[in-house]
Amino acid sequence: MHIAVVGSGYVGLVAATCLSEMGNDVICVDNNKEKIDNINKGIIPIYEPGLTQMIERNTIENRLNFTTDIGQAVKKSSIIFIAVGTPPDEDGSADLKHVLAVASDIAEYMDGSRIVVNKSTVPVGTAELVKAQIRKGTEYDVHVVSNPEFLKEGSAIDDFMKPDRVVIGTDSQEVAETMKELYSPFVRTNNPVLVMSNRSAEMTKYVANSLLATRISFMNEIARMCDSVGADVHDIRIGIGSDRRIGPSFLFPGAGFGGSCFPKDISALQKTSLENGVELRVLKAVTEVNRDQKELLVRKVTDHFGDDLSSIKIGVWGISFKPNTDDIREAPALTVINGLIGKGASVAVYDPQAMKNASGVLGDSVRYASSVYDAVTGADAMVLVTEWTEFREPDFPRMAEIMKNPVIFDGRNVFNPVKLRNLGFTYFGIGRNV
Repeated sequence: MHIAVVGSGYVGLVAATCLSEMGNDVICVDNNKEKIDNINKGIIPIYEPGLTQMIERNTIENRLNFTTDIGQAVKKSSIIFIAVGTPPDEDGSADLKHVLAVASDIAEYMDGSRIVVNKSTVPVGTAELVKAQIRKGTEYDVHVVSNPEFLKEGSAIDDFMKPDRVVIGTDSQEVAETMKELYSPFVRTNNPVLVMSNRSAEMTKYVANSLLATRISFMNEIARMCDSVGADVHDIRIGIGSDRRIGPSFLFPGAGFGGSCFPKDISALQKTSLENGVELRVLKAVTEVNRDQKELLVRKVTDHFGDDLSSIKIGVWGISFKPNTDDIREAPALTVINGLIGKGASVAVYDPQAMKNASGVLGDSVRYASSVYDAVTGADAMVLVTEWTEFREPDFPRMAEIMKNPVIFDGRNVFNPVKLRNLGFTYFGIGRNV
């Protein structure tokens, strides 16, 4: 098929690349000329395992092209994906100006019937707004499909190539069959392609992310209770996750969730609910718990060292909001680092991929370490915020030698408390201080 993907951000770049991997001819469009020029030079704007190699392979085969010319892309394609950002507005709602601007551009260059697919995460009713916007500028027929993405940063390629499910929102059986054909190479193991109304498809993405965030915040509250009553949240997590009705996913307590999806999607769903006379009280609590959880590690540090940290050196491991990405949007580590600095601490940071992005936010307020061990040399404590795999089995005897004080604050419950205490470390986890 001939496909255009408008937007070369996280979702657009992954979608365009994976669609081309299956043999489709894909044009990826962005109005940022510098970004497109860099991609054409092999400079990929995001870190995602496997993405650079896949882009290179498909551009060499001429199945994947990048351009700023949206007119050319619209005219050459029968299916056009909209994958631009929907950042939160001041009131928490999703800002649709970029989506609607793309809709206007599509209308201007259409020379026949097209299928337009909303891949961006958009609130209920957006498909109708996009269709109305396109119809203002063209006499040609257009079908607008809601096809939300369910990509996890760090495993986005695998998520797109082997989806748990594909959600398609449309009221046209013919369009549904076309979309099923497009996705058929990705669901050969018979994972479901779910066809529903546009509004139901739009809601599905928001509800999925909100439910996952709810599980995280619930377990974070349980972890706090474990600290108070002397229970181990690790054992509890295994105990409840073994129940098939619950399952083991998203039951890991920690320093809170971040990223570009969960906070934004919860806010947008709450805004939509209030506009329609419904208050989602659970989601309000989820947001409050997560805000408090991001500050928990700083409180644990000050409980141990005192409120004045001006004489304390701390090494922080992990800045990205999750492993296998350089994304620091809403990252808990930023709250932790700024909180420690605000208490007077001297902070050194290390992250395998996010150091460049972090420097643009943190500036010279921290020292950027060259390795995990450099970050904790001479430190009074180490604070782990992001659970990169390379942090899981460090050389603890070496750490004990190079640290001023062998104290660890484990914000993701990566380490074994008993092992560390036997090695002479003072250990603080999340719900594991038994």
